[in-house]
Amino acid sequence: MSGKSIMEDNTQEIQYCFPDNNFSCVKEIMPKVEYVILYIFISLLAVFAVFLNLLVIISISHFRQLHTPTNMIVLSLAVADLIVGLIVIPLMGIRYIESCWYFGEAFCFLFLFVIFMVVTASLGNLVFVSLDRYIAVSDPLRYTVRVTTDRIVICIVINWLCCGVYSFIILYNTMFYSKTLDRCYGHCTIFFKFEHFVTDLLVTFVAPSCVIMSIYVKIFCVAKHQAKVVNSVTGVSKSQRKAGKTLGIVVIVFFMCWIPYYIVTLIEGNELTESVELNVTCWILYMNSCMNPLIYSLFYKWFRISAKHILTLNILKPSSEYFNLFPEDK
Repeated sequence: MSGKSIMEDNTQEIQYCFPDNNFSCVKEIMPKVEYVILYIFISLLAVFAVFLNLLVIISISHFRQLHTPTNMIVLSLAVADLIVGLIVIPLMGIRYIESCWYFGEAFCFLFLFVIFMVVTASLGNLVFVSLDRYIAVSDPLRYTVRVTTDRIVICIVINWLCCGVYSFIILYNTMFYSKTLDRCYGHCTIFFKFEHFVTDLLVTFVAPSCVIMSIYVKIFCVAKHQAKVVNSVTGVSKSQRKAGKTLGIVVIVFFMCWIPYYIVTLIEGNELTESVELNVTCWILYMNSCMNPLIYSLFYKWFRISAKHILTLNILKPSSEYFNLFPEDK
């Protein structure tokens, strides 16, 4: 009699994502305290990412002084981070906490497409940041001629389009491959073939990383050997050098967030279950979307001034787009 009651208790503990579906995935049960803590953490992280990146987007879009080629790339980075805060963090948080995907297979594909496109677009933007800083340091006299806002905008659009096409191709292959696996209903994960994984690793991380690192090595060499010439003859401003250092920090922080994820992925291979290490490194990636605005606030005085104008609603005043955000230039 006691054995029968134990069996009934065990069956009652098993819950399914979709109880009416015979192929439903099993839902993992967490203590209520963990549910509350995780939902609070994810909500705060999403709000934080959206709020900070909106400040960057509004600042660069509204104030005319910030309409520079470099800031257009910063704006593109902020848009990618905003998408992470609006879409990726909330939905990935729900999937992680509930251990179920409640939004259907079609939206699963769209969701994964957004993740891949945002990641690859961010790396592409960092490549443009590196090229922009290299031209500014190595050829400052012709920088304004070679690098214009219109050219940068065209490059950014092409970058997003190419990332979208690549993400669709790689996801189409992997999603088609995943249908051959024995998957339950309520699951939203990619299962890479080895050749797909190697291709994605090379295209979305190794190749851009090598380009970025090589460019920044050249920037360091040029800055070191021609510092006196650059300062006295070509007249590179202090703000230009500071912009190079700040965006270099953005690149370093980006790689610090991404390298652990790829290390864990390489070690674990194509396992069907997500480990604790993989989940932790994934959330470190998502937290990177909050870091760039924090870096700007620490190193860019214009960002602190523009954020103050936005939060105090001074941007609603007439001709607010012409406010001076560089008082030291007066």
